[in-house]
Amino acid sequence: MAAAAPLSLLVLLLLGPGVWGQTDPPRDSLREELVITPLPSGDVAATFQFRTRWDSELQREEVSHYRLFPKALGQLISKYSLRELHLSLTQGFWRTRYWGTPFLQAPSGTDHSFLRYAVLPREVVCTENLTPWKKLLPCSSKAGLSVLLKADRLFHTSYHSQAVHIRPVCRDARCASISWELRQTLSVVFDAFVTGQGKQDWSLFRMFSRTLTEPCPLASESQVYVDVTNYSQDNETLEVYPPPLTTYQDVVLGTRKTYAVYDLLDMAVINNSRSLNLQLKWKRPPGNEAPPMPFLYAQRYVSGYGLHNGELSTLLYNTHPYRAFPVLLLDTVPWYLRLYVHTLTITSKGKENKPSYIHYQPAQDRMQPHLLEMLIQLPASSVTKVSIQFERALLKWTEYTPDPNHGFYVSPSVLSALVPSEVAAQPVDWEESPLFNTLFPASGSSSHFVRLYTEPLLVSLPTPDFSMPYNVICLTCTVVAVCYGSFYNLLTRTFQIEEPSKGGLARRLANLIRRARGVPPL
Repeated sequence: MAAAAPLSLLVLLLLGPGVWGQTDPPRDSLREELVITPLPSGDVAATFQFRTRWDSELQREEVSHYRLFPKALGQLISKYSLRELHLSLTQGFWRTRYWGTPFLQAPSGTDHSFLRYAVLPREVVCTENLTPWKKLLPCSSKAGLSVLLKADRLFHTSYHSQAVHIRPVCRDARCASISWELRQTLSVVFDAFVTGQGKQDWSLFRMFSRTLTEPCPLASESQVYVDVTNYSQDNETLEVYPPPLTTYQDVVLGTRKTYAVYDLLDMAVINNSRSLNLQLKWKRPPGNEAPPMPFLYAQRYVSGYGLHNGELSTLLYNTHPYRAFPVLLLDTVPWYLRLYVHTLTITSKGKENKPSYIHYQPAQDRMQPHLLEMLIQLPASSVTKVSIQFERALLKWTEYTPDPNHGFYVSPSVLSALVPSEVAAQPVDWEESPLFNTLFPASGSSSHFVRLYTEPLLVSLPTPDFSMPYNVICLTCTVVAVCYGSFYNLLTRTFQIEEPSKGGLARRLANLIRRARGVPPL
């Protein structure tokens, strides 16, 4: 008994904070969410979101311990006094005309004096960015929704975009203290006809080659939403398996939506096989109806001939039958395309459309691109054309990419607008709402914020003949070898006169034979 006393005291000391007092609640939290949306074109879009929120003022406090929030990003915020960071890596182009308005939109900037905007339309060297992105997740790819992030399936899609968003959020209405929010998003669009072998049916296993087995143990919320707005089980045309236990309805991007909800924290959702494989099957083929037209979408192209001059054109479509609305257009053009600002023209319905605001920052060679920003009013049911002419510059031979004949990419235009809503949205509590409903401002007005991107452009530049150095080297080496060899022989070789010999025994025998045959001797 005497020997057990020190052991008991040691246990009490180790367990004292949990036994004698209440532990402080964690200051950070994690929410994960997956939204599956059947698109009007028959494709399927999947949007992942992982939100980590930390109640800590990193720029004022000295933080040495990190639990859920990535330490690398926390040190970045503290060291450089970062206000916001939005980084996205995208392969493919979101086809707004056929897929509708995208879910994920980059939020508005801070003050212009603190704003830094950069875009790289194409990576020259192929890199793998998914693995570092997954390492920022608290559960990595071991549990939760992140187990579906299989590289060989995600990169063989029509559209793939992954992003990291860091921003401060207020803890209360007065914003006396702030929290830091890290939101990691990933959007992919699967070709349903390819993955479904010619059918529009889909399932988690068919798209990702995996199923959901358990939520992330560090997550306070782990849910899957399936858009079933245009489908109801009353018409017996569509079957969603397993049947959802709950549904969620709200106004998203100006349209009332209905979602089937699957909560992974609910043990009833995971079946006896300890896996969840959501499936959507059509009982009969859907009709070939035209996809609904979004109120705002854009196209961009380059025109002209030759390798000297050209023209950049952007078409802005407002398909609303009776409402006009303004659009903020932002263009960044590389310095080697020298813009002629006096050729800028904006026309709507065959008439000149003067912008209410315009800002132009000229480029500096090899230092910064052109920056053109305009606020344009789009009339109802109209197509507005914005065009500007440019001249191609000749680069130094060391500034060309390894494949210069492929061309050079020009970054897409950015459109920001308040688009009319079909249904007015009501203010909601962001902490109680799904993550996909907090990507854009919601108010009681009849408009909603939309940010779209046009497709990038491929422009050919005057390209020198890179085979000429090879030809010059070959020709130079040949000339030097011939000239130098001949000159060297003249300087080093000695010439002597050699008397012709009368020949030996063999020559005399040959002459005897030739004389006998009547042939002149040698």
